[in-house]
Amino acid sequence: MFLTGWRFITMVLAALDMGMAFSHVLEMPAKVRADGPLWLTFQQTLYRAFGTVGAVIEIGAIFMSAVLPFLMHGQQPGSRLALAGAACLGTAFVVWLGFVNPVNGRVRRWTAQSIPGDWERWRAQWEYAHTTRFVLQLLGFSLLLLSGSCLNRRGDHL
Repeated sequence: MFLTGWRFITMVLAALDMGMAFSHVLEMPAKVRADGPLWLTFQQTLYRAFGTVGAVIEIGAIFMSAVLPFLMHGQQPGSRLALAGAACLGTAFVVWLGFVNPVNGRVRRWTAQSIPGDWERWRAQWEYAHTTRFVLQLLGFSLLLLSGSCLNRRGDHL
């Protein structure tokens, strides 16, 4: 029963995390047509909760999914699928650290009057990094989902 509860919480957090990245993908076509001041307004107003609530969800999803393969120890191929899913979620976070967060730090300091001439490069980095994150999170979520189909009833009672 413990494993079932752990998996459930893991899946909910992973789904919420993936949903945040998917929202960026859905917004992308409109945002890439926006001019600099409008794009800056989006960046500085729309995503405040992503940095607080979203951070808790993402770290929770990574932690829960990283523990899951250990809880499924000996249940192959389920534990390997869970490990691969956790690795995808962790890699999505690394993409955020390396490509999204640097843009966030720069954009936070900009004003409508101080947008740099290369702002479109920063926008592209932010948008395409989020698309990459979504793909990784979708793959991770799918692998975690598949790992559950490999559980046997005996192994589900920890």
